[in-house]
Amino acid sequence: MHNNKTEDVKFFVVGGAVRDALLRKEGKHIPTGDRDWVVTGATPQWMFDHGFISVGADFPVFLHPQTHEEYALARTERKTARGYHGFQFYASPDVSLEDDLRRRDLTINAMARSSDGVLIDPWGGQSDLRARILRHVSPAFAEDPVRILRLARFAAKFPEFSVAPETMRLARRMVNEGEVDALVAERVWKEISRGLCEKSPVRMIDVLEECGFWHRCLAGVPVDEEKKKSLERAAADGLGLDVRAALLFAKAQPAAKQVLETLRAGKQTISLADLFEREQAAARSARTAADFASLFEKCDCLRRPQRFEDFLNALHAAHPACGKEQFLVLAQAWRSVDAGAVVRKLEKKGDIASAIRLERLSALQALLVEGPCSLNVPLQQPADQVGPQNNENRTGQRNADAAASDREVDVSGQPAEPKL
Repeated sequence: MHNNKTEDVKFFVVGGAVRDALLRKEGKHIPTGDRDWVVTGATPQWMFDHGFISVGADFPVFLHPQTHEEYALARTERKTARGYHGFQFYASPDVSLEDDLRRRDLTINAMARSSDGVLIDPWGGQSDLRARILRHVSPAFAEDPVRILRLARFAAKFPEFSVAPETMRLARRMVNEGEVDALVAERVWKEISRGLCEKSPVRMIDVLEECGFWHRCLAGVPVDEEKKKSLERAAADGLGLDVRAALLFAKAQPAAKQVLETLRAGKQTISLADLFEREQAAARSARTAADFASLFEKCDCLRRPQRFEDFLNALHAAHPACGKEQFLVLAQAWRSVDAGAVVRKLEKKGDIASAIRLERLSALQALLVEGPCSLNVPLQQPADQVGPQNNENRTGQRNADAAASDREVDVSGQPAEPKL
């Protein structure tokens, strides 16, 4: 598709694909993702004539007819109103690649590579990449408040990078001038949730606290050192978004559920955060069979085993001394009671639900001994086999004995990086 009759039309890989390829050359283990392209010298009609499929609503973006990678016409933008929607875009064959790169957020994202492999770096992105610095490209950074959230997300993605002092000053000024007040909840959640799933979510929070964004926009979500440690443990264990959000939004005002609903978070994320906030104290204080029975019922562990396991993962990340393996053994005993067998043994068909519950209580009592969360039976499997595997594209993790019908499978493979 790139052997065109129009000599003025040129194609460039831009942004994260260029950045990550340079980091891989340094030996960094960064997976190959999708490539984004910028096209110079072309018009929308030229793209249509060569088989590209239009997908852009606000500016000309197209899908390649074979690879389905995104190709955007080089464009500039002009601020017309407050907020991230207040832009007017200009795309034309006379817009240069350098003009297009100038409007990008950070220098490390403002590099391109031509079809013959030449690196185009007009704003010093490669130098900042080597120095591990997150620096804004131009004063236009201040025109889009989403860039503050992206800055914080990249700090979480690359925790070894520092924010350039001038970039932090600019972010503070944007906050103080109220530019961030125009952000809508969905966009805030989109960036916060992505940052939570990065390597070091605490770095995202630190950057947003330092520039004042957190206090201005998320003042109802308290963050202390203990909460940050719990997030670090969750990240180290590869726990998913639902668990990390439950940890972050615990003790939010007026409550985790209301705050996450305001942010338009997903239903599973809200459900787990609400459950964790309501029941973590009961889980930590559980001692008797009745305590555990009440917990299992409130967590609905029979019908929602994956959410219950995510609850335990959050509990363990927040309170490492409260081992989740004991809960899993007890929950398995609770689930393993054969309700049908209990009914068949009843001489009189009275309160069947009470009879089944009593049988489950007896199963718990048989395992419990004196002391908190103690068992008189050995654990069924080592802790490192109980924990879920890392998959940031899921909202939770799947245990080896989770029901197959409740399991999500990631079938999205990433191709090897092709030569340009």
